[in-house]
Amino acid sequence: MIRKFIDKLLGKPAAGDKPAAGAKGARIPLGKRVEVPAAEHGIDPTLLDERAIRVVTTLQDAGYEAYIVGGAVRDLLVGRRPKDFDVATNATPEQVKGLFRRAFIIGRRFRIVHVIHGRGRDHEVIEVSTFRAYMDAAAAEQVEGNEKTSKDEMAGKSHVVDASGRVLRDNVWGPQVEDAARRDFTVNGMYYDPRSQIVVDYHHGLKDAKAKTLRMIGDPETRYREDPVRIVRVIRFAAKLGFTIEPKTLKPLRTMSNLLANVPASRLFDEMIKLLQTGHALASLAELKKQGLDRGVFPVLEAVLANAPDGSAREKFVHLALADTDRRVAEGKAVAPSFMLACMLWHDVESKAVKLREQGEHPMPALSQAIDAVFDARIGDISGRGKLATDMREIWLMQPRFERRHGNSPYGLVEQPRFRAGFDFLRLRADAGEVPVDLAEWWEDFSLGTDAEREALIEAVRETSRPKRGGGGPGPRRAAAAPATAVAAPAEGDEPADEAPAGAEEGGDAPRKRRRRRRKPSGNRGGADAGGAPQPVPSPGHDVD
Repeated sequence: MIRKFIDKLLGKPAAGDKPAAGAKGARIPLGKRVEVPAAEHGIDPTLLDERAIRVVTTLQDAGYEAYIVGGAVRDLLVGRRPKDFDVATNATPEQVKGLFRRAFIIGRRFRIVHVIHGRGRDHEVIEVSTFRAYMDAAAAEQVEGNEKTSKDEMAGKSHVVDASGRVLRDNVWGPQVEDAARRDFTVNGMYYDPRSQIVVDYHHGLKDAKAKTLRMIGDPETRYREDPVRIVRVIRFAAKLGFTIEPKTLKPLRTMSNLLANVPASRLFDEMIKLLQTGHALASLAELKKQGLDRGVFPVLEAVLANAPDGSAREKFVHLALADTDRRVAEGKAVAPSFMLACMLWHDVESKAVKLREQGEHPMPALSQAIDAVFDARIGDISGRGKLATDMREIWLMQPRFERRHGNSPYGLVEQPRFRAGFDFLRLRADAGEVPVDLAEWWEDFSLGTDAEREALIEAVRETSRPKRGGGGPGPRRAAAAPATAVAAPAEGDEPADEAPAGAEEGGDAPRKRRRRRRKPSGNRGGADAGGAPQPVPSPGHDVD
């Protein structure tokens, strides 16, 4: 009985136990601890985050082991400043929480602690995980369903897998050597102590990092079954780091991609966002196509790529949007998933709105109905969809309003909280040739102009919309028959122009029209201070938070 308990703790299958469906039962090699000094690994200490160091040293001072771990170590080894810093320790989540004033235990599948520094937009989260024991699928408790359908069965259990061997819960604590074995790739399985500046390496991760190679720890098929999202992660890391996927790690990718169907839609959606917002969106798409994973993995991406053949207007627009996202990430600017998704799904919305207008629906209701239909079809029910839907809707609904450049409309639009996101979207449409470049330039000048400059810009639009005098321009009757889009609507606050005198003979001199008298605007519409200087507009970019 004792022997069986020890075997279970070590992840060894007991006699008579049946492995989970699809699992080979092959145990991951634990590896050998190697301590690499600073002179050999060459990590630049100036790339470290002070708050991550503080978390590590606080844990160490309390008598626990603690290291910076995973992707942060990998990025440091290749000379990159990590975006996020994770910490691993032998302290339990409860022990970690007790050491920090603002710390919260989160997660069910993996219980971890978020240690929060700062407040508001400047806050930073250091994720702290406890060393986990490696237990293969044969040692875990198996359920027939998934995270949602088997909640009651998983209650109180620490290590659970589904019928395919996918890990649903992994909260069995263990030594560092096993924690390293259960990580995915060798380059992600290293630990760095900022005090001693030593890198702890169990699986030759340093060698693979220098060779720019992505290699799975253990048997790739077994590891993909444990967590099919690793199929996506290997694509993302290859694109982001420019690494080559080791042949054994690469071989099962396409054949095992069907396992992604078992992954919750919300988690897969988050992985798609990471794939496209890490500054290497175009490279990630190219890698997906190269490995044959551009179909059947991400429904949103599949819909976009299927309807965006090479050389099409949609392909050009999506390419520009992703290139713009890559540029902003490279410049250290914030990017919002709502903006990127609004770009990817814009042509679906537009084509649906056109069909509704052809069926007799008015333009704005048609656009609103199209937005609802496309969002429900492409995004569906995912975590956080409420804010995502609101931001995307505002960007889309703002586009027709950019066509109205008269009266109070421009003043109201430029003061909208999401104006900058909507304008960036308009700018991309102009770059793609969907709208005139002059329109985007006019709005940029208006948003940055003084009161006087804004009045001049509106007057210039008004002048260009007036019919020319003399025989060269259309007469009053012809102007009245012209399409509505060719004539600017009367500006709000303008007095109507005098009508043409009765009895004017056709072919004679065009009747002289009196200039419209514009009422003096009341209040400060243009966003300027009392001295006429414009107030600051939101910083450029598609930040929509």
